Amino acid sequence: MKQPPVPSYYRATAAPYEPYAPLQGRQEARVAIIGGGFAGLNTALGLAERGVRDVVVLEREQVGFGASGRNGGFVFGGYSLGEEALHHQLGAERSKRIFDLTTAAVQRIRERVTRYAIPCDMVDQGVIWANWFRDPNVLRKRQRLLADHYGVHWEWLSQEELRELVRSERYYDGLYERNALHLHPLNYAVGLAAAATQQGVRVHENSDVWRLRRDSGYWRISTPQGELQTEQVVLACGGYLAGLRRQIDRAVLPIATYVMVTEPLDERLDECLQTRAAVYDTRFAFDYYRPLPDRRLLWGGRISIRNRSASAVRRVLMRDMLRVFPALKDARVDYAWSGLMSYARHQMPQIGTDGQGLWWAQAFGGHGLAPTCAAGELLAAAIAQDDEGWKQFGDYGLARAYKPFGLLAAQGNYWWQQFNDWFKTSLEG
Repeated sequence: MKQPPVPSYYRATAAPYEPYAPLQGRQEARVAIIGGGFAGLNTALGLAERGVRDVVVLEREQVGFGASGRNGGFVFGGYSLGEEALHHQLGAERSKRIFDLTTAAVQRIRERVTRYAIPCDMVDQGVIWANWFRDPNVLRKRQRLLADHYGVHWEWLSQEELRELVRSERYYDGLYERNALHLHPLNYAVGLAAAATQQGVRVHENSDVWRLRRDSGYWRISTPQGELQTEQVVLACGGYLAGLRRQIDRAVLPIATYVMVTEPLDERLDECLQTRAAVYDTRFAFDYYRPLPDRRLLWGGRISIRNRSASAVRRVLMRDMLRVFPALKDARVDYAWSGLMSYARHQMPQIGTDGQGLWWAQAFGGHGLAPTCAAGELLAAAIAQDDEGWKQFGDYGLARAYKPFGLLAAQGNYWWQQFNDWFKTSLEG
């Protein structure tokens, strides 16, 4: 008899909750949100906090099923595009304003976890950016840019200081970002859903939306067991495309990333890490990892245009981990999984509307926790208060991704950058 697949660490340790019933029968709402991940749930909660409680969230699987419940759990400011490119494209004032949305979102996440007592193992100890290469200029350049143009100050870590915290000879020096944290992302998603429902939002799981149409000034949403009439619709499906609007779906590339979690390491974890901060490195194809409350190590990295089996993920990531912590060669990996992120060609979130009550929020590109919170606030303010803050993302529209060629190009670019990382490392000896 075939054994069921091992769940992700997050699914295995998820906080229990009463499942939300599927949408049934004919219902009405002021706002319908399709997608029960971070973008959708933050929008729903943002609306509820503004007094709009006639809101329905429709999720095809379970709350947090997609990237929101599978990621590394890092919460920090910024976007996939990067601060330098953002400054170059938008100029000093606009780039700072749009960047500040994410740093404010980090604080909002802190406050919501506390206010709604979300049991998501939040560790508010910052993030370390560790230098894989000998040359410190990449660190100095980013440190100056953040300070001069964004008013953000990252602390310099010398090689000696960094190696006291991260016990690896792989790194040289680093930067410490204090306004950052990490958490159990699936439990955070479950907590957002609970907070929203406590304020009147209706959440329906196992409600696959197969049809969305405009009829007599309303939107009509059809699922296998029900139909919903609504004034406003938010599409927030990320890399798990809904197949409801071609223009929206074709604007994103679903890209997989890989994560694994070790067995409890006990004192071996202390031999690797003397910090509770999360860590990632300066390569394009970087590793990211963090200690977990039960003394395990979560390790993530790589991007690909395809999901892989748990055994393949384990094999690839174990090799990466041992390059940094060779002493863990005998550590057992208890969980390994992959998930789909949504990327846009311009590497920025896509937040917008068709002007007839259809909204979208997608393409958070591996930087999802803070930007999805920011997007939820922008959409909630737009729907509840006619606020136009969402227009800050007008430069980053639904640029067609040209699948499948866009996927092949993304994979090719990743391999090229990975080669560049290897070549630079080999030159340094």
